[in-house]
Amino acid sequence: MTQQLTKPSFAKQKEEDLFQELRKHVNETVKHFGPARQKTIYIKALLFPLLYLASYALALIFSQNLFVFYLLYFLMGVFLVLNYLNIVHEAIHNTLFRSNALNKLYIHLFDVMGANSYIFKIRHVRFHHNYPNVMGWDTDFEQSPLARIFPHGRFSSIHKYQHIYLPFIYPLYLLNWLLIRDFKDFYKKNTTVKKLVSAIPFTEHIKLFLFKLFFFFYLVVFPVLLYGVSYSQTFTGFFIMMFTASIFSLTVLLAPHASLESKYPMPDEKGHIPTSWLVHQLSCTNDVENDNWFVRFFMGSFNYHVAHHLFPYINHIYYPEVTKVIKSFARQHKLPYRSFSLATSLKNHYLLLKRNVFHENIFEETM
Repeated sequence: MTQQLTKPSFAKQKEEDLFQELRKHVNETVKHFGPARQKTIYIKALLFPLLYLASYALALIFSQNLFVFYLLYFLMGVFLVLNYLNIVHEAIHNTLFRSNALNKLYIHLFDVMGANSYIFKIRHVRFHHNYPNVMGWDTDFEQSPLARIFPHGRFSSIHKYQHIYLPFIYPLYLLNWLLIRDFKDFYKKNTTVKKLVSAIPFTEHIKLFLFKLFFFFYLVVFPVLLYGVSYSQTFTGFFIMMFTASIFSLTVLLAPHASLESKYPMPDEKGHIPTSWLVHQLSCTNDVENDNWFVRFFMGSFNYHVAHHLFPYINHIYYPEVTKVIKSFARQHKLPYRSFSLATSLKNHYLLLKRNVFHENIFEETM
């Protein structure tokens, strides 16, 4: 399939006026709860980086005890994801602090944890949020030729078995991000990012390599140099951490979008998408029903993903109340709001993979 170079545009329909009405209700809701929630944001901004740092420090202190060492690297994988959900993701959207300088500072937590914050912000904010589930424009699905997520995507004979092998490859997700994905977006031609980013500042190239090396150094090399443990031990701990973070993060990231129930609209040759932006977001995103204090506090309210896509300028601590407004509004105006349990969401992802093992000729005209 040829690469779609025309930036997608959405239809101007009556739903746009509805969205302004919905925005008004949501902003009033946030204003009502705002002052009481700020303390929670600040607590998280301190707590989650400290949990990650404490796990690392304890891993060094107890490095001679293999079980404790590996357990703490496992916890670092968990805390890596929690820092992303609660801290980095909010800082990327400038919703962590009122100060842009503080937000930019906290974004660098992602660099310290192995990813590249510069290219991630472009991928996430400029592509995924604007064009979710649009092939060639949603960078969250531009992962690997091994996966055929879009029903009209390029087909290879290996995709006949993707529902079998992909679940075994998913634990390598963050290793791919760490070692391949960021570098591809910096240096490979014809990636999605290159559609809107013609030149990356030289300083960002330097930061890319320095932070990657620093990540490997403090996780793999430093314990060997300072505490005399073996490289086999630190590499094992490193892989435990990466596998844990990969499985944990994909459980969170796949559920709201990559589902059999989601829409995957294909722009025409002029880049037009037939629905409004509001309907598009609701058709391509679903919430996850599982909700409790742990999910809201530790998991960054990831289950309220519709609220995030409609109102990314609002911090996740307001999403439970915002979602109530969205659900009521969608029901009133017959808009396609959807919510599934986590188990159903993951099952729907598996069914999507299974459905797309087939190459149907009906898509040939668009390929």
